[in-house]
Order: sequence, then C-alpha cells, then structure tokens
Amino acid sequence: MHNFNLLKKLVLPDGSVLRARLPGRPTRDCLFVDPTRDGKSLLKIWNMNIYTGVLGVFNCQGAAWSNLHKKNVFHDTTPNAISGSIHADDVHLLAEAAESDWNGDCAVYSHSGELVRLPKNAALPVKLKVMEHEVYTISPIKNLAAGVSFAPIGLIDMFNAGGAVSALVYEMQEESMEAKFSEYPQTLGMATMATENGGHLPAATIKMAIRGCGWFGAYSSMKPRKCLVETSPADFSYDSASGLLKLILQKPDEGQLWNVTIEV
Repeated sequence: MHNFNLLKKLVLPDGSVLRARLPGRPTRDCLFVDPTRDGKSLLKIWNMNIYTGVLGVFNCQGAAWSNLHKKNVFHDTTPNAISGSIHADDVHLLAEAAESDWNGDCAVYSHSGELVRLPKNAALPVKLKVMEHEVYTISPIKNLAAGVSFAPIGLIDMFNAGGAVSALVYEMQEESMEAKFSEYPQTLGMATMATENGGHLPAATIKMAIRGCGWFGAYSSMKPRKCLVETSPADFSYDSASGLLKLILQKPDEGQLWNVTIEV
C-alpha cells in the first residue's frame, strides 16, 4: 500500500523528483563510529544541490545487520534518545554552492519547520528518539548590503527543498540609495522615510527560477519590499523573528519554471 503523504514530499505533481546532485555520503564524524550499536551516535548523510546542501540525520540505534541471522535484527529494544549537533561543514562541498564572498554563515531549515541563522563554525543541537529523523536544508547566506542578507531555501514541504532552486541571480545596486540619501537629511533638516522593508530603500533584487509548486521559502534578514511570480505581485508572509519568507507557487505547466523575483 502506498504512503501518498510520503510520496508528496519526494515527487512533484508532474512525476519528477527533486534529486540531489551526488550520492548520499556520511559526514566525517560518522566514518569511524557505529550509529547502530554504540548508543551515542547519530547517522548523518549529506548531499548537494546547485545552490544549497541537504543533510539527513537519523537515530538508527537498536538494530543492525546480523552476520549470524543474515538480516537486520534488534539488539536493544529500548534505546535512549540521542543528542548530537550539526554544522554547516557537515555538507562538505557547501562552499561550491556559495558566492565567492561567502563568510560562512548559513540559513538552516529543518523539514519540521524551524529556520535558524547559523554563524560560521557554530553548531545546531539535535535530539532524536529511536527511529526518528530530521532533514535539513543548509543554504549559504549572501550579504547584500549593511544589515541586508538573503538565502534561498526552496519548496519547504519537500524533503529536498533546495532541489527546487534551478537558477539564482543577485542584482545589487552599485551604491545603496539609502546610503546616498542619509548624507543629506541632517544638513537639510529632513527625516528619512520608512519604506515597506522596515525603513530601508531597495538594496538588491533576487531573481530565481523554481521547479514545482507549493510553499516556497527563503531566509531574508528584513521584510521584502515586494515579491513577484513571473510579472505579477505575489502575496507573502514574513516572520521577523526567524527571517522566514514564504509564498505560494501554483501548479506550473509541463516543463515550466516559475520566475520568482524578490526585492529587498
């Protein structure tokens, strides 16, 4: 019997799959441990998309392959929950998905729905009960201007959310309009005007091509001024606490990619 709720997280409505680019590989810290028997280790498997990394974390304790019985057998029926951590460099080739000026900061989105900004070399704690798992999309953050940064996540209802991001272009102004204007108000006795993105004039435009449909998510350090899908304004939600930007993409025509434009 098919599990359609599970299939919907793997397969798009047109039957295509958001496949990662490489075979899944264990992280370095999993190479010389036994995540099925040692009672303390989580299994972590990483892979790459074009603009993001993906990391699966699994608690596999309590069952393992038996050379005697020639099958997987339970050797501990009541294993404990396991605590561990993930890092951006668990995705070993993540720098290949980043811009040349990347400072190491990442946006980390868990499939369970939490978005965290993870500074370079920082760790995110993980705790899983036996047979539990979590899938993380790890996206390098692009600093666009002072206090303005962005990172695409992808289709957040899919296991490999970042596999939906097929193209990504950052268009930044040569000099921030806000910086130009701020030189004059004190001299002229004027006050700067607040705009839709929290008092800032446009700093950059992000253009993306997205496969599939459903909820698209991204990290933005400030509320965007506007979002467009193709050439039409799109409604969006923004959580200022986490920086999670969300908008809905309708089912596309066969072979169509959605052109998503975000102005911050």
